[in-house]
Amino acid sequence: MRLLVVEDDLRLADLLAKGLRENAYAVDLAADGERAIYLAAINEYDGIILDVGLPKKDGFAVVKELRKKGLKTPILMLTARDAVPDRVAGLDAGADDYLTKPFDFAEFRARVRALLRRTPVVLSPEIAVADLTIDVGAQSAKRGAARIELTAKEFTLLEFLGRHANKVVSRSAINAHVWDDNHDPASNTIEVYINRLRKKIDLPGLTPLIHTRRGAGYLLGTATPPL
Repeated sequence: MRLLVVEDDLRLADLLAKGLRENAYAVDLAADGERAIYLAAINEYDGIILDVGLPKKDGFAVVKELRKKGLKTPILMLTARDAVPDRVAGLDAGADDYLTKPFDFAEFRARVRALLRRTPVVLSPEIAVADLTIDVGAQSAKRGAARIELTAKEFTLLEFLGRHANKVVSRSAINAHVWDDNHDPASNTIEVYINRLRKKIDLPGLTPLIHTRRGAGYLLGTATPPL
């Protein structure tokens, strides 16, 4: 899952990004409202965390403009303001949820998980592909009864493939949702991580679940990629 965090307090922005990345999210950062609108226009985000008190354009203006453009990405607003009118204004502008600073990171993480469940397609907290089970909440995976040890980025990639089980997923889609703006789409990073997953999931004697469709992308499932 790829998130956009819009926060002009650079220390807080870095802390949120670090915590989210440790929890298997790809994160882009913006420090003002105009930058947020630009990034939301050129990238596909699964969720946006948006501060209200931003330079250039405040959070209320950003939400209104994004919704006016037809963007349906779920938005969580952050603010030091705790007055009811401000919360109402944020929700009326088009935000999906509202969190008042200061907040505990555990609550913030729970709000993000809830936010991502507000997509047009209901996201299951557990994904099953043949005998592979992916537990999104626990960020863990098992093949049969055997637990698979994964890094945060390996889990993010596996979850994304699992969300599209038995379908070919293109490199561009993986770049858009699994990596952030710091990733070079021309690098072989995706291939490296696919090979790592293969070594951990498709052990000798087990039915292969990770398939490559040359020139098209990758597939997680029992179906073989079309020719």
